[in-house]
Amino acid sequence: MKRQDVEKNRTWAIEDLCPSDEEWERLFGEAEAKIDFSSYEGKLSDKKILLKFFKATDELDEEISRLAVYANMRHDEDTAVAKYTSCNARVGMLISNYSQATSFFESELTSLSDEYFDELLSDKDFSDYDYSLKKLKAGKAHVLTAAEEKIVALSSETLGSFYEIFGMLDNADLPLPMISINGEETKLTHGLYGVLLKDDNRDLRREAYEKYYATYDSLINTLAANYYGNVRKDVFSARVYKFDSCLSAALFREDVKPCVYENLLKSVEKGFSALHRYVADRKKILGLDKLYFYDMYVSLVENAEMKLSYDEAYDLVVEGLGVLGKDYQTLLRRAHDERWIDVEETEGKRSGAYSIGIKGYHPYVLLNYKPATNEIFTIAHEMGHSLHTYFSSENQPYHKSDYKIFVAEVASTVNEVLLLKYLYGKSDDVTLKKYLLNYYLEMIRTTLFRQTMFAEFEYEAHSAVESGTPLTKDNLSDMYATLGKKYYGDAVEHDHNISIEWARIPHFYRSFYVYKYATGITAAMNIVGRILTEGDKAIKDYFAFLSSGDSADPVSLLRLAGVDLETEAPFEYAMKEFEDTLSEFERLSGIG
Repeated sequence: MKRQDVEKNRTWAIEDLCPSDEEWERLFGEAEAKIDFSSYEGKLSDKKILLKFFKATDELDEEISRLAVYANMRHDEDTAVAKYTSCNARVGMLISNYSQATSFFESELTSLSDEYFDELLSDKDFSDYDYSLKKLKAGKAHVLTAAEEKIVALSSETLGSFYEIFGMLDNADLPLPMISINGEETKLTHGLYGVLLKDDNRDLRREAYEKYYATYDSLINTLAANYYGNVRKDVFSARVYKFDSCLSAALFREDVKPCVYENLLKSVEKGFSALHRYVADRKKILGLDKLYFYDMYVSLVENAEMKLSYDEAYDLVVEGLGVLGKDYQTLLRRAHDERWIDVEETEGKRSGAYSIGIKGYHPYVLLNYKPATNEIFTIAHEMGHSLHTYFSSENQPYHKSDYKIFVAEVASTVNEVLLLKYLYGKSDDVTLKKYLLNYYLEMIRTTLFRQTMFAEFEYEAHSAVESGTPLTKDNLSDMYATLGKKYYGDAVEHDHNISIEWARIPHFYRSFYVYKYATGITAAMNIVGRILTEGDKAIKDYFAFLSSGDSADPVSLLRLAGVDLETEAPFEYAMKEFEDTLSEFERLSGIG
């Protein structure tokens, strides 16, 4: 389908953000002309000048964000349009120039006394910036001099190349082979591989699995050397900025204490017996003598797809999230009726789904809707992101309106779990109930257990380099294989292919990122549990969290919703939720 053939009410109202390309060009010129902050340099000890600096950068941040979101959305409507690729690149250069123009700020401000910071924090004129100021004060020990920062900045392009190298290998140079599907030779791609792992044809799954991993194995020395370089870059950065470990450096940037990471690893390990049981159940249900990792994604429940039209699916999402109240449902309806959502798959359109937004404008959602059960959950998921953005934007000043990545998946997952439990509760269809339970089990397996395994691998790899041990293809694969056996148990065959899975995970080049998926789903499961058992009080607390933006550290903000990740209790609840769901799935499936 071509974009011009899509009904207007199925396209997003991008004109609400910017009415035309011509207006975008005018706004770009205005923003470009404002990138000069030299008049502030050396004068931040004057409170009045500092406040003007904050307000001026807020204003320009907002203008550049608007330009970036528009360019990104236009590009994603049709990725083949060179004009919008160019617009994205121009925004990237604008952001780079802006960063250079304000690079003096952090080192200059943190060179000032604690007393000056205390004075700022007690001044109501700086209330919009109090959390940022607290973070800067707390991080003074980790800020370099201006000269040192320039040296690090000069090295950043080189040190940041490992991710780019992996991307080129993974997306451009990986020698992916052809595969025969229904007698037709087709090139195996990353996207197709994910689809084939869910195919009922086991021989096809096996062939895809073996050919896919063979390509990574053929480049394993290069991939190992590149990942080792990436970890050494992290060690260099942590030591330069005076952190005792790469993990401490990464968590400090997120304003999260190490005990959260430790609680995650420790508590998930307590849930291994239930995960092993689930893997054994999969082997039994599929009737296999040997279960391989290419059998881990195929559905255990057949003929349970809910193939609804987009409008039917959207209505179901609104209905399923009714527990959050009429105001929330009204916003969902507004999003549908006021064209916040780009619905149809069209030629050149970016694949997948996402939510995007900035303060001052309603959020937007990109979909590529197809009639399938998982697509219904995608609507709920992306609208969770969007309404989190909406409430934070409505209730926080610009400087605090954009929540951290650490909490970014909470609202989206709350919506998915609420919808799943609603559908489960209203259905009398045993097959659909089993499907929903299996969907939930897979959500927890892949987002909580799997991402925690990734997090543990990252921790071990970085610890090895910090202690002076080089990383090689052999010790990386041994490390990964050992973790795989610990997490998944004996019911699945741990072959050579799965031991090199580490080599194909892009997120490992954004170190200590994946654990946030695991903490996010943990928080969401706890919030849903509170909502369904405590009602109005829990819902009120949840909306306080949704409205909190970046007004404090993310763990404190989750406490508003009744979840304290600095204790083991939320993680233990998540493990029990998995085990209880598994027991119910086993009961309905007649296994145990």
